[in-house]
Amino acid sequence: MTSPTAPLRAAVLHGAGYAGGELLALLLAHPLVDPVVVTSRSQAGQPVWTTHPRLRGQSDLVYSDPADLDAEAADVAFICAEHGQGAAAVQSLRGSGFEGLIVDLSADHRLDSLATYEAVYGLEHPDPDAMRAAVYGLAEVNGDAVAGATLVANPGCFATGQSLALYPLVGLLGEVEAHVTALTGASGSGARPSATTHYPRRDGNVRAYKPLAHRHLAEVQEVLGDGATVHFVPVSGPFTRGIWGTAHVALPEGISLDEVTEAFEAAYGGRPLVRLSPGVLPELLPTVGTPFCDLGWVVRDGHLVVGFALDNLMKGAASQAVQNLNLALGWPEALGLLPGVAVPSLSDSGLVSS
Repeated sequence: MTSPTAPLRAAVLHGAGYAGGELLALLLAHPLVDPVVVTSRSQAGQPVWTTHPRLRGQSDLVYSDPADLDAEAADVAFICAEHGQGAAAVQSLRGSGFEGLIVDLSADHRLDSLATYEAVYGLEHPDPDAMRAAVYGLAEVNGDAVAGATLVANPGCFATGQSLALYPLVGLLGEVEAHVTALTGASGSGARPSATTHYPRRDGNVRAYKPLAHRHLAEVQEVLGDGATVHFVPVSGPFTRGIWGTAHVALPEGISLDEVTEAFEAAYGGRPLVRLSPGVLPELLPTVGTPFCDLGWVVRDGHLVVGFALDNLMKGAASQAVQNLNLALGWPEALGLLPGVAVPSLSDSGLVSS
């Protein structure tokens, strides 16, 4: 292990994609973490900046093959793999003797039910015990459970926005039926191009896909519980980054804007990475490139609309992974994400000895 005065060493597995690039940039700026290993089968031997050009001059890291990862080379690990590959990466890490914290950005450890995972993703999970042992890392909802965890499942981007938008309402109303429409940018489809992410087809166009059947719905339902029913239409938007959406809920008679506001403030008033705007729906651009999820709501004639906006590569992926790292190690959740956050001693994490 590193000494109390040295940053923790981080490995980023499958780091050549968009989320991996954002995560590396955040870790390079984190006061207590130093990325020392980045893996990619397709890019092994190449400088990291060849796939993430903005890191040129900021890092001299070179991609290595995941098969060559030394379990002793890092204290914490992030997995930026696609679903189906994340579980294999966790299994390989643990099998090699790695005992440190793992934050998995894939979908492979997000769900409680093995049957639900296999039905939603069409895959047989290679390590059901790890899936059941993982902690779902939606910090503003279950941050207490993340503290001390050794395997954290980073939420999906759509799931993050919807869950944060609807969670306070379950406590307020008991039962919630929400109709959600949300637009996502092209980066949400990953770095590998496809016909639907090709610029001439995406630019200036709006296209719904997987209506009422998006994979992230299973996450949302697990977060909200049996008292919520969510009908979700995802939309491909003509922009690169971000998620912007609305959730429409019919309110019981007598529920006011003030009561809704009180519910959101009770849930998130002390959380640094959620920004609340009662009476106003949020815009997308103020969240792009930031670690925030913006929430706003309006009430009229018995109907509530909750708007949510976030950067799918940040709060929907990389910055939420850093937030979960911080919480798991007992550090301030916005450390390395917002200015002015007090830097604790590394010995406070429990990963190093005095």
